[in-house]
Amino acid sequence: MSLIDFILNVAGLLLALNLRSVRLDPFARPVPSTLSGTLRRAEPNRIKRWHWLTALAALLGLRGVFYWQIGPAVSWTPKVDLTFVTLAFPLRDDPAHFAVAELFSVLSFVETLVVFHFWLLALVVINGPQTESDPLHKMILLQVGRTARWSRGVLAVLPVLAVAALWLVFHPLLARGGVLNPARAASHLLAQAALVGVGIYSSLKYLLPVLLFLHLVSSYVYLGASPLWEFVGLTSRNLLAPLTRLPLRLGKVDLAPLVGIVLILLLLHALPNLVLNQLNARNLTLWPQ
Repeated sequence: MSLIDFILNVAGLLLALNLRSVRLDPFARPVPSTLSGTLRRAEPNRIKRWHWLTALAALLGLRGVFYWQIGPAVSWTPKVDLTFVTLAFPLRDDPAHFAVAELFSVLSFVETLVVFHFWLLALVVINGPQTESDPLHKMILLQVGRTARWSRGVLAVLPVLAVAALWLVFHPLLARGGVLNPARAASHLLAQAALVGVGIYSSLKYLLPVLLFLHLVSSYVYLGASPLWEFVGLTSRNLLAPLTRLPLRLGKVDLAPLVGIVLILLLLHALPNLVLNQLNARNLTLWPQ
């Protein structure tokens, strides 16, 4: 069921990207002063933005019904991992828990959408806003929009604030659905929002090590000329720039990508887990109630 949820989240993400691509299409609103503005489509675009929006809403609504009906039968408890807290959504085959299934469907997709856009922002911070010669990075800049030209300090804080704001929006719904206990004080609620916001950085452990591993492989195995490998090389070189002064080369073997992978996993995976395990062993918690 978790795999099905992941696949449906990817499908929803593609629908959301198609929804956004309608506005980014240079032929949708042609500007006469540009070359694309002098061109017209051979036929009108039959798919409108509301079509994609309706399809996305239908996907989230119907899969909520599916989870509500199938989840209890297979003893599946859907969960959303927010690093410092894991939200479990109790499902039962009764009308009272239908709203809980729909809430999980929406929140699970929102998490996927937010993490995806956070990764885009992270890649912009790593590679900078001016690297437009790389076609893949140019596509990322197009998705991020004018935000890509903001300072790196602002881009580093922006995801934390955005996720914290989302937590403040979803918290009353989660408390009403019995997913978590209501915060006892406003200070506790703000602390929870801050922890959830900071926790989004742990998602980079799924992205950055993969890029460094691909860079390591492509450095010793010729995989052909492709914009993908150019982008992987560009991102990996910028990511490993702080390690350039260290003696990490043995003959023709560059150990920098391996060291980078280890450091990222230690910082974003092992260290948070170690802190949480130590707190749990002492019956302490970072999560304010």
